[in-house]
Amino acid sequence: MSNSGEKFTGHGEEWRDAKLSAQDAATATSWVELKIDKRAMLTNKDRVEDVRDAMWELEKDGEIIVHRVGDQHEPVMAKTLYGWDKKIPTNQLWHHKSCGQCGNIPGYPASLLWLMNQTGTRYLDETDQTSCTAWNYHGSGIGNIVSLAAVFLRNFHQAYVSAQAEGLDPGYYYPLVHCGTSFGNYKEIRHFLMHSAELREQVRKILAKLDRLIDGKLLIPEEIVHYSEWLHVMRQRIAAKQQIDASSLRVTIHPACHVYKMVPEDVIYDDDVLDGNRVAVSTGIMQEMGTQVIDYSTWYDCCGFGFRHIISEREFTRSFAIDRKIKVAVEEAHADVMVGHDTGCITTLDKNQWIGKAVGKDYALPVMADCQMAALLCGAHPYKIVQLHWHASPFEGLMEKLGIDWQTAKAEFEAYLEDVAEGKIETLYDPKRAITSGEGYQR
Repeated sequence: MSNSGEKFTGHGEEWRDAKLSAQDAATATSWVELKIDKRAMLTNKDRVEDVRDAMWELEKDGEIIVHRVGDQHEPVMAKTLYGWDKKIPTNQLWHHKSCGQCGNIPGYPASLLWLMNQTGTRYLDETDQTSCTAWNYHGSGIGNIVSLAAVFLRNFHQAYVSAQAEGLDPGYYYPLVHCGTSFGNYKEIRHFLMHSAELREQVRKILAKLDRLIDGKLLIPEEIVHYSEWLHVMRQRIAAKQQIDASSLRVTIHPACHVYKMVPEDVIYDDDVLDGNRVAVSTGIMQEMGTQVIDYSTWYDCCGFGFRHIISEREFTRSFAIDRKIKVAVEEAHADVMVGHDTGCITTLDKNQWIGKAVGKDYALPVMADCQMAALLCGAHPYKIVQLHWHASPFEGLMEKLGIDWQTAKAEFEAYLEDVAEGKIETLYDPKRAITSGEGYQR
C-alpha cells in the first residue's frame, strides 16, 4: 500500500519506474539469456503428480465419467515433460474454436481445417460452443473458478454429445482446442476439479440445470489436446504433401506461455526436437518441413501480451514485443519469419509492429502460426486460405523468398471476392453440419 492508502498494482496510472541503472537492469534480466531448457527449469524440481491418477480414482468411485481417447480417434502416443505418455487423437475431432483467431486471424483456423481436409481427417466444426472466458479471468479478474469450470465442462460435454445430431454414438468426436489460452486454462481447471469436492459439487448443480451431466455425473476429458500437438504428431504426413522448398528459410519459434508454462508436465517434449530440451510443438513441424530453425536469446520471453497489461499498460506490451522479441529475432537470428502456436502471441507480435515505426524501430518481421506456415508450404492459397492480408506485418518478401507469386495470387483473390459478392461462395466445410442445436443437422 502507498502512503495514500491506494493499492499498488503495477499497472496503469499506479505504475512506477524502478529507476534501475543500465547495469542493474541487465542483471535483472540476464537469466533469460542463459541456456534455459526444460531440465534446468522444470525437471530439476520435485516431481509433480499426474492429475490423471486422481481422475481415474474419481471415476472408479463413481463421481465422474471420463471421455476417453479411443482407438476410433487413431491416437498417436507422445511423451510429455517427465516422459509420461499422452494420447493425441488424430481423427474424429471436434474443433474448439478460438474467439481471437476467428476475430483477428481467420487464416489461422482456416489453415488448420485445410490441412485436415488434405490429410483426410474427419472432424466436426459446429456452432454450439462458447468462448472459454479465460481472457476475462486473466485480464480483468472479474471471472471466477466456478464459472471457468462450468464453461469448460459445458463445452467438453457438447463435444461428447455432438455426434448424436448425425446419428452417431456419444464420444465419436474428441475435442481439439485451438487457443493456447483455452488449453492452459482448461488444464488448470481440470486440476482444480480433481482436487476439490466443493468445486465439483458447485459445478454439478450448474450443469444439472443445463442438462450437461452424463448419468448425473461430470464428464472429464482423458486428455486436453491443443491443435499444435495434433500438428506435431501429424508432421510426417503433412510434410509428405509439401510443395514448396523451405530449406532457405530462417525460422524463429515463439513458444506460448499458456501452452507450455501452465501445467508444464502435460506438454510434449521430443528427443528429436532440440534434444528434448524445449517444447516440441511448432519446432518439430518446421524442422520436418526443412526450414532452418534458428535459436535466439529471448526465446523464453513472453510475447508481451500478458492479458493484464495489454489492457492497463498497453505501451509495455508494445515495447516488450518489439524490443524483447521482434528486434532480437531480426538482429540476432536474422529471421525471415517468426512462427508460433497461440492466438494472443500471434496477434501481439504481428499487429504491434506498426507502432515501432513511430520511434524508428521498423523491423518488419512476418509472424504467423505453425499451421499457417505448414499450409502455405503445402500449396494453400496465401489469401483465400492462409489469409495473410489480415496480418499487419509485411509478408510479400517472405513469399518471394519461397518462390510464391503473391501478385498473381492477390489478383486471383480479388476475383474470388467478386464471386463471393455475387453469392458464389466456396467453403472448406459443409456449413449444414455446423448446426447441431435447434432443429439440428439435416442429412
